[in-house]
Amino acid sequence: MKLRKFVDRLPIMETLRPKSKNNKGAYYEVRMEEFTQKLHRDLKPTRLWGYNRQFPGPTIDVNQGEPIQVRWMNNLPHRHILPIDKSIHEVAHHPEVRTVTHLHGSETMSVSDGYPEAWFTKGFREVGPFFEREIYEYPNHQRGATLWYHDHAMGITRLNVYAGLTGMYIIRDKQEKGLNLPNGNYEIPLVIQDRSFHEDGSLKYPIQPDDPAANLPNPSITPFFIGDTIVVNGKVWPYVEVEPRKYRFRILNASNTRAYQLQLDSGQPFYQIGSDGGLLQNTVKINKLAIEPAERVDVILDFSKYEGERIILKNDLGPNAIPEDETDEIMQFNVNLPLSGKDNSSLPKRLSTIPSLIHNEISTIRNLKLVGSTDKYGRPLLLLDNKKWKDPITEKPKLGTTEIWSLQNITGFTHPVHIHLIQFQILDRRPFDLDLYNKDGKIVYTGEAKPPEPNERGWKDTVAAPSAHITRLIVKFAPYTGDYVWHCHILEHEDYDMMRPFTVIDPDRDGK
Repeated sequence: MKLRKFVDRLPIMETLRPKSKNNKGAYYEVRMEEFTQKLHRDLKPTRLWGYNRQFPGPTIDVNQGEPIQVRWMNNLPHRHILPIDKSIHEVAHHPEVRTVTHLHGSETMSVSDGYPEAWFTKGFREVGPFFEREIYEYPNHQRGATLWYHDHAMGITRLNVYAGLTGMYIIRDKQEKGLNLPNGNYEIPLVIQDRSFHEDGSLKYPIQPDDPAANLPNPSITPFFIGDTIVVNGKVWPYVEVEPRKYRFRILNASNTRAYQLQLDSGQPFYQIGSDGGLLQNTVKINKLAIEPAERVDVILDFSKYEGERIILKNDLGPNAIPEDETDEIMQFNVNLPLSGKDNSSLPKRLSTIPSLIHNEISTIRNLKLVGSTDKYGRPLLLLDNKKWKDPITEKPKLGTTEIWSLQNITGFTHPVHIHLIQFQILDRRPFDLDLYNKDGKIVYTGEAKPPEPNERGWKDTVAAPSAHITRLIVKFAPYTGDYVWHCHILEHEDYDMMRPFTVIDPDRDGK
């Protein structure tokens, strides 16, 4: 379906207001409901699922050190709007519609983390084996950062997120506020996703992989999803009117599978000031931004020299792109608003202090493989360290200890790996000969270890682990004990079966 670009104004998500306040902080209520929303001028209303009947959901905006409580309420129908593969993760034995919300990037107690098996149904009539509570608590003690919340239900995360269950969560701190960055109307969140649509406006998602010769379950999970349309803040290829001045954009890639290579057709640079875990140490001037699923980038764009121009945010599809692929464009900036006053905001070179974890005592080095195999139907089955979700837990870091995780990617493509509870630092990436490894299982390096790019040298919770590379992370497991997960954030991989549990233990309490 061909839709005209840049005819709809970019929406800005509402900021969620608390229902009340008590001794545990502000209290919010969020309802997950089905509704319709018009995503493009020429597209019929689309049936969606959303938090508080919005796609994306309302932005939760809080201050560091001010805890909040959120009651997540499932008011969804009993039938899903997308095709459910019941051959994976015992999905056939569970209710069709289940939800559990994960606050991605948050340092949260395990009972409020959104464990995949802590799902619940409408009205909490049925709950998963790890169900803990109805009200989730978020302490917000970590540094200011752009986080996001989304559904995390076992085996159907890809469907629930694609149906619309995503939203942005911002923590602000004094350090950031003291930098005089663009704010208020000049700070804009951008939630980028890809979608496909039927002629009637409904969401289009594969019932099974495009392999007519295969004898697969119907529906059957697809190993990836790439939509033919780009949606930003719930509008297809929108535009935003801006003044000739500096703006701050908090950018989230909330797509199921698609990574983006962002650039501006004006040739102007991005000034990146933050990543997943908040401010970088120094501002990084960069012309092209790579952003994998679940990653966030915090950038400043300066439109002061572009008055009267229209600037397109592009997505570089590479040399093998097909001409009819329109996803090389994301949205348009129209620099046509009069300057409302002098731009007194700053673009500081120095932003924050990020102490390196490399000086910590390293308690454990874990060598973890990202591997590919096939299931009994011949479908791709991607695994972490060659283990499935139900296999015994093998990662049991001790509270307060620092570990190095070496992610050895022996598949043919990049995986964005996310670890719950913590923010980590990237040490380096080193290439090896994958063909030789596939022959004899030996690692033969083909180059030196390279440090992370300048814009990756802050706190991260999701890392791009490229094919035929060993990507090393340094991680301090704190401040909570309990059950968490780590997984590939390509949602089709996460659902089957590229996700593993880990447990942070207190050796004094647990006696281990």
